[in-house]
Amino acid sequence: MIKNNQKYLNGLHVIIDALIVASAYILAWWLKFESALSNVQPGDWHLPMETYFSAIPYIVAGYLIIYRFCNMYTPKRGTKRGSELFRIIEANVIGAVVMTSVLFIIWQQHFSRSMIALFFALNIVLTTIFRLTIREILTAVRAKGYNMKHVLVVGYSRAAEEYIDRIRANPHWGYVVHAILDDEIPSGTLYKGVKVVGRIDNLEIILPQNKLDEIAIALPLKQYGRLASIVQLCEKSGVHTKFIPDYNSFIPSKSYTEDLMGLPVINIRRVPLTNTSNMIIKRVMDFVGALFGIILISPLLLIIAVLVKCTSKGPVIFKQERIGRQNKPFQMYKFRSMKLQTVEDEEKGWTVKDDPRVTKIGKFIRKTSLDELPQLFNILKGDMSLVGPRPERPQFVEKFKEEIPRYMIKHQVRPGLTGWAQVNGYRGDTSIRKRIDYDLYYIENWTLGFDIRIIFLTFFKGFVNKNAY
Repeated sequence: MIKNNQKYLNGLHVIIDALIVASAYILAWWLKFESALSNVQPGDWHLPMETYFSAIPYIVAGYLIIYRFCNMYTPKRGTKRGSELFRIIEANVIGAVVMTSVLFIIWQQHFSRSMIALFFALNIVLTTIFRLTIREILTAVRAKGYNMKHVLVVGYSRAAEEYIDRIRANPHWGYVVHAILDDEIPSGTLYKGVKVVGRIDNLEIILPQNKLDEIAIALPLKQYGRLASIVQLCEKSGVHTKFIPDYNSFIPSKSYTEDLMGLPVINIRRVPLTNTSNMIIKRVMDFVGALFGIILISPLLLIIAVLVKCTSKGPVIFKQERIGRQNKPFQMYKFRSMKLQTVEDEEKGWTVKDDPRVTKIGKFIRKTSLDELPQLFNILKGDMSLVGPRPERPQFVEKFKEEIPRYMIKHQVRPGLTGWAQVNGYRGDTSIRKRIDYDLYYIENWTLGFDIRIIFLTFFKGFVNKNAY
């Protein structure tokens, strides 16, 4: 029943999304060519209306495919407004890029690019309004006690506590946890208002009453031997069953399963950039972006080089060994921002606030991250990427891999000129553990849209930072 309802809602969403895309496109055409705001003068030549409108079925179909690809039809329960807004923007960015690319490939020069920009903006606004309206309606309905899902938790574990924590912190999701069954925790034990009411065998009495929407199985790891019999019992009753694993300390929340001829294999770490097509897409974006960046800012590079050379002795470019993808060392380039030092002095530690080794011009280019710009050449060479975890020196890699769990996972991808940790303020003399948490989130959740988002945020939050010394 739950699956059928979800299919119906998804189908309704698809229909409404199709109508919104078509409406945004028609409205963009009207604003561009027919409205009082139009800058098209009588007598100006442009493609006929029929040509523009004949593209609507293809645009609608393409956008629905992109929406599916961007996970815009996942259930609203358990998702944040910000995440949904990001998906909408990501999908529309991809859609706009695809549209302009197709027009370039078919060499259609007369199709209005400003109309595409209007369509892009209108579609984001209308889709966002629709999605947020649905959320508000569901929140209001659930606040009155309707559209609720009644849940029983089987097994008392750390995973069960985290599940209850999230549900109680997000009442708008519409879940109510009624009780917990467990064989080892005494009846009457309370956790955040949810009581342990008996042993797991009580399922045989509770399930036939048919008053539950879901069973959440959250057995402790040591009790996994009972999992098969519990699942069989729950499915026999027809109640929707979830499994909340108690092994998230070593398997991430977004682990993924491979199908080896019917045998499911859970990967300990989801790394989208190990996929060949993803690697190629990212590498092309890196190469084109770095080449374009070098050409665009070449006057700035020259000015900084002259300032560095004129204000202190030593080479303009500073090379330092860092550890990159697959633990391979490479020479990373930076504008020199410190006085000449011995190798021993360089390896003493982090640069800290008011570090006496930093030159006057060095302080400025470090604060504004301009010293990092030569790494565009590292990106061209393939040592680095535009976006990724920041690379570290060998001595610190050896230190951190022993102190910080999962530290070495960051070396499964190319290091970046900027990264998710950096735009969130974790750079310089800040928590390495927090930085690794952000790096791992990036590695496990990589998409092309995520890279674009980080590059965009870098211009506002990544260049000038209070932790950059």
